[in-house]
Amino acid sequence: MNKNEIVESLKDGLIVSCQAVPGEPHYMEGITVKFAECADWAGAAGLRVNSPEDIIAIKEKVNLPIVGIWKIDRNIKDVYLTPNLEAAKAVWEAGAEIIAVQATNHLRDDGKLSYETIKEIKENLPDALIFADIATAEDAKIAASYGADFVAPTLAGYTKAGHFNKVEIKDTPDFNLLRDIVDAVKGTMTKVIMEGKVSTPEIAVQCLYMGAHAVVVGNAITRPHITAKRFVRTLNRFHGE
Repeated sequence: MNKNEIVESLKDGLIVSCQAVPGEPHYMEGITVKFAECADWAGAAGLRVNSPEDIIAIKEKVNLPIVGIWKIDRNIKDVYLTPNLEAAKAVWEAGAEIIAVQATNHLRDDGKLSYETIKEIKENLPDALIFADIATAEDAKIAASYGADFVAPTLAGYTKAGHFNKVEIKDTPDFNLLRDIVDAVKGTMTKVIMEGKVSTPEIAVQCLYMGAHAVVVGNAITRPHITAKRFVRTLNRFHGE
């Protein structure tokens, strides 16, 4: 598929985040490939995959568009999500059709704001689609002006070194932020992808009604321990804990 065909193939669809990291109870060799095969079997429109190694492994088994990322120095640096052109090239060469990059008001190691990675990809990898992971509506506006094909509020609520910065853990999406992001990119070619706390099909549909081009779901599908924790947290609230 060419770039336009990939964008259209994702419309109103589900992008399943297929990730697992050491230390999680479900982490094992080959688990992300199995996640991807399950998503393909279910009819997902695309996948979100971390690291060149996982992208290569999944591409051998599943023929769906991949939003490729590479988390480098997470919990250590402000800009860690495909933080530079070299990381973007590795993701692209691994087979991802779409490169996800951090696009927030944080400085890279070279002193430039992370938005600059968008321009560098467009100049050096013109055939790649660019997925900007943003935190605010202002980030979305800037990313769109730099030429991002997609924006998603993946990093909303995160601060230095990727630590969650909300006193209360929310189990529902920030619909106000989604509205503001849709407004921020209105009149541009940039598509909004909703990512974050999309835990039910009904919520996914609501996001589409609000202007999202597609939705990304991770925790609710591929991280059963997080889904279980959400149930426990809700039941504990019932008991006033």
